[in-house]
Parts: sequence; C-alpha cells; structure tokens
Amino acid sequence: MRVVRVERFGGPEVLVPGEAPEPVPAAGQVLVRVAVAEINFVETQLRRGVTPGPPLPEPPYVPGGGVAGRVAAVGEGVDPAWLGRRVAAPTATGRDGNAERAVADAAALVPVPDGLGLPEAAALLNDGATALGLFDRAGVRAGDRVLVEAAAGGVGSLLVRLALAAGARVVGAAGGERKAAAVREQGADAVDYTREGWDAEVAALTGGGPDVVFDGVGGEIGRAAFGVTARGGRFSVHGASGGAPTVIPPDEAARRGVTVIGLEQLMELRTGARERAERALAEAAAGRIAPLIGRTYPLDRAADAHAAIETRGVLGKTLLTT
Repeated sequence: MRVVRVERFGGPEVLVPGEAPEPVPAAGQVLVRVAVAEINFVETQLRRGVTPGPPLPEPPYVPGGGVAGRVAAVGEGVDPAWLGRRVAAPTATGRDGNAERAVADAAALVPVPDGLGLPEAAALLNDGATALGLFDRAGVRAGDRVLVEAAAGGVGSLLVRLALAAGARVVGAAGGERKAAAVREQGADAVDYTREGWDAEVAALTGGGPDVVFDGVGGEIGRAAFGVTARGGRFSVHGASGGAPTVIPPDEAARRGVTVIGLEQLMELRTGARERAERALAEAAAGRIAPLIGRTYPLDRAADAHAAIETRGVLGKTLLTT
C-alpha cells in the first residue's frame, strides 16, 4: 500500500511517498480503508523535531493520527457488522494514518452519519471533539464577549460557530485580511493580529475586553490577548502555533481576577473524546455546525500540505485524500 513517511526531522521535504505492507488488525481492532486523513498543526511541529507536549516519534515514521473511510477488515472479537461501514477514528498508534490502510481500535470508532461526507468527518474527528471540550470547559453563556484566536483555523472556526450559536458576541483574531474576511463570513467581528494595535481593536469591539478568550496561538499573541481580558474573565489555552504556549503566573491572574484554563486541559480532554466526536458529527449532519475545510491534497503531496500549513497559506482544516 502507499504511505508517506517522515524520513528524518526537518522541513516539509522530509515527507517522502513510499510503500509499506498492509497492516493486520489485532484483537479488538479494525482495518480502515482510508479515504481521508486529517493533518493537525502539531504534526508539522513533530516533523521538525519540536514538540509542544507529545513525545517525539523516532524517524522514519508514518504520520497521521486521524482517518476516515470504510472498515475493510475486523480483528478477533470485533463485531463483523462493522465491515463496510463508514467511520472516522484515531489510529491505534497515534500515527500511521497517512496511508491507504490504517488500524484503529474498535472501541474508538465513530460512525459517520448519513448525509455527512468523509472529508467533513475527518475534519471534525479531533477538531470537533476538541472545540466542544474547550467550549464546555470555558462555560460560554449568552451575552458573553468572546475572543477566538486563530479563528480561521480548524478548531478556531468551530469555536466561533459554537459561541455565536450560544448567543455570545464574538471577535475572531486571525493572521491576515483574507483570514479575517473568512471570520466575518461566519458572522463574527474580526481583527488581523499581524497588525499593530490589534489588541486595542479587540478591547474596543468588546466594549472593554472579552469575558472569554480561546488562546490557540500562544507567544506574543497570547500574552496580548491576556492583557485585554476583562476582569473576572476566563482565559483558555489550547495551542502554541505562535511558538510557545501562553503561561500566566497565578499571582498575575489572581490580581486580574481571571481564571486561566491551561494547556494541560488538552490531556484531560482525551477522556470523553470519542463521545464528543460523535456529538460533533451528529451536529454537522444536522446542519448546526460545519467544519471550515481549506484545501485537500492527494496523499503523495503531503509535503505540499505541510508547507501550506506552516506558511499559514490555508484556511481551516487541511486534509489528505487517497
């Protein structure tokens, strides 16, 4: 079968198409005929040999932690009724998804509802589960003023939609006018955080500062967002695409009366992830949410997909198709 391997740590060029034996599902597992594989930003960091938290894989390895397709075979003890069904699933190893076939644990399978495409299912598998978990933890209420960073990204765009649906006033911060325009198309206000004074714009648009911040960027952007968070607000950290996750000293947060929900919540959100993914797919099938899918690439162009993500050249979710 065709795969894409990270031959060594480095730039996108270290992603090389190749061949590998088809995997065999063990007891409690299934083999998925992959139609779509998702790409998360953290995969580009791991490929470079940099990690914001997860352990670094040892090259050569096949990246890709989430797939969507049809069940092609089942291992011992797995209900054969799964055969042929459309599913989305994390891979059993947390890697090996950039391939024509991938193994997943049967207990982790998320059935894809009728009426929902496999690209949408792949886009929502992790991002939908993450967005719902972050949103629930932040306790967004009607009337809240909400700032979403990286609001034109996979998770960010979903957070924008969820907050708007909850009756919040939403400002999406994104890098560049093209992405800011995409945020406005969803019905939110938008600012370009590559422009000086963007945080002052947020303060003005929210009438003094947001009650809730979803910090998916970190670095200087995250610190600036914390600086305009309203007293008594909630500051939720979930990403570090800006280089490093935002760390707020407890005494500083206490002085401002801001509740900080740190990056460690991502580990805690692993519990219940399958149930939230199933909920996200059901919401999408019902037309209540929709993933923002920017571009899809064929499997053998995984290097181009990584390059586009790293140069911030795509909106929303980037996918690979077989």
